[in-house]
Amino acid sequence: MRKIEHIGIAVKNIEVAIKDYEKLLNTSCYKVEAVESEGVKTAFFQVGESKIELLEATNADSPIAKFLEKKGPGMHHIAYDVDAIEVEINRLENEGFQLIQSSPKDGADNKRIAFLHPKTTQGVLVELCQERTQ
Repeated sequence: MRKIEHIGIAVKNIEVAIKDYEKLLNTSCYKVEAVESEGVKTAFFQVGESKIELLEATNADSPIAKFLEKKGPGMHHIAYDVDAIEVEINRLENEGFQLIQSSPKDGADNKRIAFLHPKTTQGVLVELCQERTQ
């Protein structure tokens, strides 16, 4: 893993959260994007080498909606940038980590992503991210 790519924060209202985070971070949101397959709307902020990703549910069955219902707004996941996501998935499976999905899928901000189950990562939802090549 090369660096922390981003920290994901679940929010109830992304427009309100964007305004709050623009003031907090003293920078503008650089991208708002819907990921229909995940039922989520995202907003990104660059903070040094890493990013903050705000996540709002776009339907009641989405993972973010379920998270917000159970835990309320707050930190949802930490994402790590990797060179080769398939290699990293295989390495982590061999190390005994449980993946939520066994192959990468398309995510926001031009990334291929995969998640590790929090029960094998000390209670933290971990996302692996690799830049998509065109």
